[in-house]
Amino acid sequence: MSLRTLILCYTFALSSAVAALGAADPAPMRPIPAGVYVPLLRTTKDAAQVPVASFLLDALPVTNAEFLAFVTANPKWRRSVVSPLFADSSYLETWAGDLEPGPRAPANAPVVRVSWFAARAYARWAGKRLPTTAEWELAAAAGYTRPDGRNDEAFTRDLYAWLARPVPAVLPAADSARPDYHGVRGLHGLVWEWVDDFNTALVTGESRADTGLDRDLFCGAGAVGAKDTSDYAAFMRQALRSSLQANNTTTSLGFRCARDAEPATASTP
Repeated sequence: MSLRTLILCYTFALSSAVAALGAADPAPMRPIPAGVYVPLLRTTKDAAQVPVASFLLDALPVTNAEFLAFVTANPKWRRSVVSPLFADSSYLETWAGDLEPGPRAPANAPVVRVSWFAARAYARWAGKRLPTTAEWELAAAAGYTRPDGRNDEAFTRDLYAWLARPVPAVLPAADSARPDYHGVRGLHGLVWEWVDDFNTALVTGESRADTGLDRDLFCGAGAVGAKDTSDYAAFMRQALRSSLQANNTTTSLGFRCARDAEPATASTP
C-alpha cells in the first residue's frame, strides 16, 4: 500500500470517528430550579440577593472528546493556529496534537487548558452558552441529598478534600464524580469551571459600571454558602477569579454549558 493511500485511509478514519462523535447524543442537561444567589462580597450599590430564573445545565463538564469534535469542525481553534489574543501558550497543552488528545487527556476526562474565549466559542457552536456566575453558584450550592449543601456533611467533606489534593497528571472521567441533588456531576471534585459574565472578584451588579475595575473574565468553582465569610472554598474561588484573564488557561480549568429553560406551555382544556 502506498504512503498516499495510507494517509487517505487515516484521514477517512479520523473524519468518520469525528462525524460519529458529533452525531452522538451529548451529555444530558439537568434542570436547575429558580432560586436566589447571594454574592460573597458586594458594595452598597449591589443588591443583597440576585434572583436566578430556572435554567438547564450540562450534567457533566465538557470532555476532551467533545472538544475534539469542536476543534475538528472549527480549525481556527486548533492548538497550532489559535490566536494568542484568544488563548495563551498553554492552550490544550496536555494534548498530543491538534487533533490528538493523547494519553494525558483521555477522551472521557474533562477538557482543561482552555481559555474563556474557547469555552464560549464551543458553547455557541453547541447551541448553548456558558452559565452566569449566579447560575453556576446556585447549582453548585446543592449538596448530594439537598438543594443547600451547607449542612450536607458528606458533600462538604468531599469538597474540602478535593481542594486539599494536588491536580492529578491525568484527570479522571467526567462522570466519575458523585451526582448532586440536581443530578449534576463534577461542579466540585474535578476541575474549576469558567462562567460567562465578567464580574470582578469583589463586586457584582451595578458595580460593573465602575470605570476603575479590571474587566477580566472569570471561572467558578468551590462555591457553597458564598455569603459565609468562614467559607474557605468560596474565597479560594474568588482568589482564582481575580487572577484570570480571558485568554488564560490552567491545568485544572475547564467548563460546562448552560441553556435557558424552555418556557412552560399552557395546557389545552
